[in-house]
Amino acid sequence: MASVDVNEDIWRDLSTLEQFGDAARDTLAAGIPIYYRADDTPTEMLIKEYPDGHRELVRYNRAGDEVIRALS
Repeated sequence: MASVDVNEDIWRDLSTLEQFGDAARDTLAAGIPIYYRADDTPTEMLIKEYPDGHRELVRYNRAGDEVIRALS
């Protein structure tokens, strides 16, 4: 049986801004970046949004985010 990374499944299931709503806005207001996916976000990647509003397409892993590119 193939090994499943439960953390990756959780990120995939919970990483849309709409699901977090007020919690996402509160997190940004506290100075902490948030992660989410949009409908057109490539598989295995997330959008990382910073409190100052800039966003990056990242590949999340335990060693740290791999920035793929800045988003406008």
